[in-house]
Amino acid sequence: MWTKWISLLARLGLAAVFLVSGWVKAVDPSQTVVAVRAYQLLPESLVRPVAVTLPVVELALGVLLVIGLGVRLVSVVSGLVLVVLIASIASAWARGLSIDCGCFGGGGEVADADPSDYAIEIARDVGFLALAAWLTVFPRSPFALGPRSRPVAPRRDADALAQ
Repeated sequence: MWTKWISLLARLGLAAVFLVSGWVKAVDPSQTVVAVRAYQLLPESLVRPVAVTLPVVELALGVLLVIGLGVRLVSVVSGLVLVVLIASIASAWARGLSIDCGCFGGGGEVADADPSDYAIEIARDVGFLALAAWLTVFPRSPFALGPRSRPVAPRRDADALAQ
């Protein structure tokens, strides 16, 4: 069935997003702190813990998606992370903040963020959210290690076995 191949592409695509995003944040933790702070959503006491935790969560989600373990659960968690990120970007846009989202490194205040930048970032993340939604409904794909993530083997009927 073609859905398992779409699921494989969605799983590997979403994994790549989280692995790249998490890796870029992990190798430059001070810039990740700047990016998280720029949203002005958290008290200062939570900025550093969130900045340190976010790349770890993204890398874990990426690895679990690559190996195909717990795909449905990982997709739900991925979707929740993406909803929080989309809401954060929308909040920054609505409040008139001029920031780079820091989704793939960098981030923080910028001199002249174009409003279309926010729309593009939100649209991109909605696309990633669509991948997570697909995988929540269709978690089974080839090369997955999880027992509920592998495609179901076709059953042979009794007549075929009797021959």
